[in-house]
Amino acid sequence: MGRAFEYRRAAKEKRWDKMSKIFPRLGKTITIAAKAGGPDPDTNSALRTAILNAKAENMPKANIDAAIKRASGKDAENFDEINYEGKGPHGVLIFVECATDNNTRTVANIKNYFSKSGGQLSPTGSLEFMFTRKAVFQFEKPANLSLDEIELELIDSGLEDIEEHEGEYFAYGDFTSFGALSSGFEKLGLTVTSATLKRFPNNPVEFSEDHLADIEKLIDKLEDDDDVQAVYTNIA
Repeated sequence: MGRAFEYRRAAKEKRWDKMSKIFPRLGKTITIAAKAGGPDPDTNSALRTAILNAKAENMPKANIDAAIKRASGKDAENFDEINYEGKGPHGVLIFVECATDNNTRTVANIKNYFSKSGGQLSPTGSLEFMFTRKAVFQFEKPANLSLDEIELELIDSGLEDIEEHEGEYFAYGDFTSFGALSSGFEKLGLTVTSATLKRFPNNPVEFSEDHLADIEKLIDKLEDDDDVQAVYTNIA
């Protein structure tokens, strides 16, 4: 499949201002998970994963606790998880995942970003087949196990591939295997530093530097929106 896109995304995430961008997104994910499955991470695997990812980004415990409490308070916000798909400048395909308490506001904003960049939204579901959704785990490799041994142990849990990049280790599986892989990592005693579902382009496309500059402007606008949780493209 090729993971250049994944590494590019990881590099960009490191440039985000953690307090103003990443923490609110993580907090919203925690609140959604707690509201759906309860406030106890021991019995709510989605919440447990959300907390894991928040800790990986050094989100303060007070922020995590506050996000959980927001799910059960009398004024608890109701978030809808909505996806938007469209074509941006130079024909780039863009898949946007949102979590919003105001659908009207969100769709108006997303449509405006696409329109001003020379792109347009596509009907829901029209581009989803252009991406493959994967469970992605970043983990620490123990000294007593080789990657081949880890792969052999996790293959029955749905593992498809393991890769090493600049000293960081990534495991991939179909999105339906997320729970089984999480359990597999726990049984092996491996330290998972992040676990999430991501979308990868089935047919990555190369763009020129000039075209990428135009595309990045739209991506930046989308990622700056408080309702946007993640943005994926078919950039190679």
